[in-house]
Amino acid sequence: MFQMFGLGGASCPRCERKLGGDARYCGGCGLILGAPRNVPVLRENRWVAGPDELAVFFGVRALSGVFVKTLRVPATARAYILQGEQATEVPQGEYEIEGFFTRLNHLLRDQHAEILVTRTAALPVAFRFDEVLTAEQLAVSARLTVSVRIENVPAFARHFMTVPGTIGTQELRELLAAPVRQLAEEFVGARSIREMAGSRDLREQLDQRLQGGLKLLLAEYGLAVAKVDTVELRHDKYDANRARVGSLWLAADERHVQIEHAKHLDDLYDAEEWQRLRRAEQAARVRQRELELRQDDAVARAELSLQGADRAHAVRARQIELYARILDAGSRKQALERGAGDALAELEHELAKKGARRLDEAQEWQHLRALAQLRMRSELEVAQQDARQAQAIARQRFSQQLLQQQIRHKIEQAALIEDAARRQEELVRLRLDEADGARRARAIDEEEHLARHQSLALANAARRREAARLQEWEDEQARQRIESTRSVAQQDKLARTIELEARQARALQDVQLDGEERRHALELRRLEAFAAMDDTAKLALAAAPNAAALNDFMKTRVHAGMDADQLTALAGIGGAGRLTTAEALQLVREEQARRELEVDKDRRHQVALLATQAGALAAAPRRCANGHPALAEERFCAACGAALPH
Repeated sequence: MFQMFGLGGASCPRCERKLGGDARYCGGCGLILGAPRNVPVLRENRWVAGPDELAVFFGVRALSGVFVKTLRVPATARAYILQGEQATEVPQGEYEIEGFFTRLNHLLRDQHAEILVTRTAALPVAFRFDEVLTAEQLAVSARLTVSVRIENVPAFARHFMTVPGTIGTQELRELLAAPVRQLAEEFVGARSIREMAGSRDLREQLDQRLQGGLKLLLAEYGLAVAKVDTVELRHDKYDANRARVGSLWLAADERHVQIEHAKHLDDLYDAEEWQRLRRAEQAARVRQRELELRQDDAVARAELSLQGADRAHAVRARQIELYARILDAGSRKQALERGAGDALAELEHELAKKGARRLDEAQEWQHLRALAQLRMRSELEVAQQDARQAQAIARQRFSQQLLQQQIRHKIEQAALIEDAARRQEELVRLRLDEADGARRARAIDEEEHLARHQSLALANAARRREAARLQEWEDEQARQRIESTRSVAQQDKLARTIELEARQARALQDVQLDGEERRHALELRRLEAFAAMDDTAKLALAAAPNAAALNDFMKTRVHAGMDADQLTALAGIGGAGRLTTAEALQLVREEQARRELEVDKDRRHQVALLATQAGALAAAPRRCANGHPALAEERFCAACGAALPH
């Protein structure tokens, strides 16, 4: 795995033996040349990394050559032996050669091997960044610690163990400074300083963001981030003479930071300054959107690609956060309370520019949320593409930086070659490698430049899709409003029709009831008038068939009012003694019974008539050919006289 050149004339880092020619390993102890010097791993055979080292790695011609002294692996260290493609961890303890190969009997003592010694605990690497801008473009200073450990030994060996040496805090800081700063800028730039000042979980949120972002980058190289500690996050305000007016501590680990010049946010900036800061933030968002819309503007593309790309990521993250707050809010008031007032004002201004008609409060809020959702979708599309491109560029830069470190280490080792011609030859070759690395670095810059142009084109296309989606949504809403209007009109028409029919039915029913009442009143008056007549008038007005029956009825009624002597006398007069008194009494009793029967029959007839009338009123009214209502028992229309159907 190691690709080390020979160091003719140099001494062995462990036994100090002078070497000549193109030897790669020490002829005495078998240690690979170029290994780090003056470390306990080699001098004392005590496999432990230094206080500022994450890992020490070297090689031996034969694994048995490790045991020039008793091998010690302390509890604070983890050691691995790599032979071929297999990595074997050496347990903690002290080993002599025989006991070692008895315990790890799958290792080959006469085969070359590479040794990796690392730490049990993660190595903390400190970072400090100034001029990290918030959403209002206020500068924030950040100081934090990233603890790194080796997670995957084979992957670490493929990338780092191409030459023997060490990896410590200095090398890790150089490798991680760019991605850590980018992640910090994206986090801080997506938030306002007031929001960060009011957040109790700011340190935890920043730590999680950094740890999650670095995990994606370092996994390929066999490294992992054990934890991130934000030591301080501070905003300093200066006057015109660059004298510090005060400091706002957004986050601080009081175990490691002495808080001085602390002031409240409202003590640093007055209302007028806050208005200016808000306008600056709004102007940054508007300018970002205009740059993305003006794809044909070469100046705008150059500014976005070369100067404002990192800032654009933060502005986009801020926009996504504000749109998410609007979508999570149930009303305009809640959106304002959640700090999305600026984005809400931009959306309202956008609707006003399009000449959107005035709606009620609920419909207008729905329109705003739909526009926010479409904007957020477009921003997420661009942000995801930017993230993929940024990760690819970050991996290339990490690999390029690691390669440059390895070339520098080789140059340092080549300087130890005593043979001047040999030393010059190796240095020339390494300088060529260094120049190739510089060309690769420039190629990465050009690729990043091209990626930013592509990102701009993608953002422009996303804006066009956003406009098309918004138009589709508005067209759909217009269709729904038309359909709703039609439905309401149809419902109103149906309601009016039902009301008119009900009114007509009530009018017809009233006419029918009035006719029935008039007919009943007329009948009653006729009956009362007929009852008031004397017997002679009744006989005179009665029809011929009824006259005889009425005559017999009247005679019987007169007879019923006579006593026995009167009936006897009447019988003697009318029948010359043909009826006896008993017969006359029997005749009277029969007449009385017949009268009672007729009265009962008449009463039943009246009851049946009333029941029939009630049923007729309850049933649907009959109608003649001319549409006039009629009772069920009528045969002719009372209004026009037309015959009624059966």
